Amino acid sequence: MLETGKSEEYNARHLQVLEGLEAVRKRPGMYIGSTDSRGLMHCAWEIIDNAVDEALEGYADEITVTLYADGSVEVDDNGRGIPIDTVPGTGASGVEVVYTKLHAGGKFGGGSYSASGGLHGVGASVVNALSRRLDVEVDRSGKTWAMSFRRGEPGIFSDSGTAPDPLADFSPFTSASELRVVGKIGKKKTGTRVRYWADPQIFPEDAVFDAEELRERIREKAFLVPGLKIILRDRRPAFPAHGSSQAGLPAAEGKTGSAAENSEEIFYYEGGVRDFVEFLAQDPPVTGIWQISGEDVFTETVQALNPDTGHLQPKEVERRCKVDIALRWGTGYETKEHSYVNIISTPKGGTHLAGFENGLVRAVRAQTEAKSRQLKLGSREAKIEKDDVLSGLTAVVTVSFPEPQFEGQTKEILGTAPIRSIVQKITETQVTGFLKSAKRDRKTENLRLLEKIVAEMRARVAARTQKEISRRKNALESSTLPAKLADCRSSEIERSELFIVEGDSALGTAKLARSSDFQALLPIRGKILNVQKASPAEILKNAEVSSIIQVIGAGSGRTFDLAAARYGKIIFMTDADVDGAHIRTLLLTLFFRYMRPLVEAGRVYAAVPPLHRVEVAGNGKKKKEYIYTYSDSQLHTVLAKLKKQGRSYKEPIQRYKGLGEMDADQLAETTMDPAHRTLRRISMADEEALKTAEGTFELLMGSDVAPRRDFIVRGAASVSRSRIDA
Repeated sequence: MLETGKSEEYNARHLQVLEGLEAVRKRPGMYIGSTDSRGLMHCAWEIIDNAVDEALEGYADEITVTLYADGSVEVDDNGRGIPIDTVPGTGASGVEVVYTKLHAGGKFGGGSYSASGGLHGVGASVVNALSRRLDVEVDRSGKTWAMSFRRGEPGIFSDSGTAPDPLADFSPFTSASELRVVGKIGKKKTGTRVRYWADPQIFPEDAVFDAEELRERIREKAFLVPGLKIILRDRRPAFPAHGSSQAGLPAAEGKTGSAAENSEEIFYYEGGVRDFVEFLAQDPPVTGIWQISGEDVFTETVQALNPDTGHLQPKEVERRCKVDIALRWGTGYETKEHSYVNIISTPKGGTHLAGFENGLVRAVRAQTEAKSRQLKLGSREAKIEKDDVLSGLTAVVTVSFPEPQFEGQTKEILGTAPIRSIVQKITETQVTGFLKSAKRDRKTENLRLLEKIVAEMRARVAARTQKEISRRKNALESSTLPAKLADCRSSEIERSELFIVEGDSALGTAKLARSSDFQALLPIRGKILNVQKASPAEILKNAEVSSIIQVIGAGSGRTFDLAAARYGKIIFMTDADVDGAHIRTLLLTLFFRYMRPLVEAGRVYAAVPPLHRVEVAGNGKKKKEYIYTYSDSQLHTVLAKLKKQGRSYKEPIQRYKGLGEMDADQLAETTMDPAHRTLRRISMADEEALKTAEGTFELLMGSDVAPRRDFIVRGAASVSRSRIDA
């Protein structure tokens, strides 16, 4: 059901058509990104970039940017000057068309610009639409021509003083616009001056020009167009000065004035992207600066104006892309990548930066594989990835070609697809050439670089492994207990006992033999992992080891918390044979390495199950008697005593091979009942015992085979065959 009061009518009267610059004022964010300080700066860059495009084509070599105290910005260049003649089909001058018509300009493939940052023909007109006042002066044909605009509309301001006033009375042109002549100049002098005041109806009061950002971007332009001089003048009273010593500025920059008076900075460089990389890189070098340059062609289909019909039609054109890159690696870990298209900064990258990174990684990866033996790189080690290669890299990537495709008017991302493969091919080929250089100094440098990249790869893998371990440990220590644990009822830790039982077969008997009030059972299947040899990641992947750590509940390694242990005694209950002894040793290794506080506190025990059961025949009123012995020597002593007493016993003597051979009563009486059992406490009473234990575990359970073999050979003579339970 529709809400009451809501109109159901929707027809053509509800539709609006925004003509000319009205669309810009209605939706400014579509053209400049936002209406905050960032959008305000973008307007300045639209005008500055138009001047820099003239320099890029070789028509200008000096640009002056002035920030005035009244908030206005002026950009002055000595380029060709905006055309002043009438644009065919419009009846308006070139100046008026450029500043009042969207998608109008000389950068649509008409031959005026081979490569420029301006593409859409909306930059100057957008700034005009969003300005309370904009003045243009053009030096051309021996005269200075002028035109003024208010919010995109041409007209004349009635300035009362010598300085232009955006609040002065404004008279718009009614019948025809007028391009006024305001002065005479030399016939060879050309250029354009644009001064504008941002409209407070569009931009809030807190939107301000960032002087530092302006310096950085102007410095970039001077680096990218070698030989271009850019002068930055700030006539605002609160201009933040660097100080009279000019600390932090490169040698090519000059600065005059102070914060209290007019301030001027000059940016001028001859070295291009090499100087730019040298300026950006602050850490000690691993390599020198490598410069990559080249060009290639690609084809694309564009819409071109047919002079016969006056309409656009598809046309396949060939584009030439020039690539100029400078890079170097330093000892640091930060990555600094600056990418540009026709000297327009692309802070979010695009196809050119992706191609550079892909080519770089492919070249480096191929060389690390080729020199794997020299780099001691194992065949099972992880592959070199992009982050490993980019660590410590400073790079400036520039490409220039006609009519690049950007994602939006803000030009933050390049979208022209063929540029990726061109940049990738040039980068991969030339970086491979650098890395294969036979020069002695270059070979040393290359090896140092590859060693750094391999070290980054190993550090990345180690960090990821540690993160996985941490995640597994947290999950392990906080998750529910294993289903195979037969827990006890008592909550008194001092009284409770955990039996780690060898094999599921013994578990059933042990369940019947235990006192479920305070005795818990955890079965383990076979021999657990030898943790002396294994990595932490392998240890936590092992199901049996994970179960033990989880059940005890106190963590492992450095995070082990003795107070959090869930049981007062941990008892290893294994078979009385060689395999049982081996399992007991593996368990001891685990506790010694990862839960040592339990051992040091004397809370780890080994159960002592019997080896034999002697069934003594009854004598008279005496019933049959069962005697358990725990060693061969004890058995011989018991049998001798029985013979001496004249008592007979059943033969053969029962020899227990495993815990599963006992029934519940026998297991309880001999191994689990505190009143009758024998336990061996595992302890490290002093520092000497700890040193001995460390050495013994490393000798018997460690990765180094040779010392263990020597130990076995030395002790072989002292072992009799009768002592081996085969």
